[in-house]
Amino acid sequence: MGLEKEKLDTSIIMDEDEFNRSIEPILSKKGKVYKAEPDRDPNDINAHLKVGFDDVIAEPMSSHSFDKVWIGSHAVFELVKFIFYRLLSTLLAVPMAFILGVVFGVLSCIHIWVVMPLIQCFLMLLPSVRVVWRSLTDMFLTPLFHSMGKIMSSVQVNTSENY
Repeated sequence: MGLEKEKLDTSIIMDEDEFNRSIEPILSKKGKVYKAEPDRDPNDINAHLKVGFDDVIAEPMSSHSFDKVWIGSHAVFELVKFIFYRLLSTLLAVPMAFILGVVFGVLSCIHIWVVMPLIQCFLMLLPSVRVVWRSLTDMFLTPLFHSMGKIMSSVQVNTSENY
């Protein structure tokens, strides 16, 4: 009876559907129409960051706090997480976007104008290097290993057991 009553009381602060996994505390939306927000992480890159209250704090059946404490701590957790995320993203988003834009722009430029032309040059030179390498191998290594094979073919190994 206590938990159901507390959940009903908290529906004033938090919407009942988003009570368990909300990223932000939401005031009651009754009477307001909201459009569905666009998915800002369509490739689910940051799936590991979807952390809720139940993922961090859990009380086993043997030890429970008061229902009001549990619900209040849940609301405080979600509210503080929401406020600090918004505050830090407000302070860091634009400078980090600028820095990352510069970094990825430089990396793209280096990749397009330096790395790929060098790789193409190496790919053009490799057939010639292969011909030279094969001729050097045929001239020096092949006779050496044929001679070593003939020498080693006359070696006989006998094993004896001593008791």
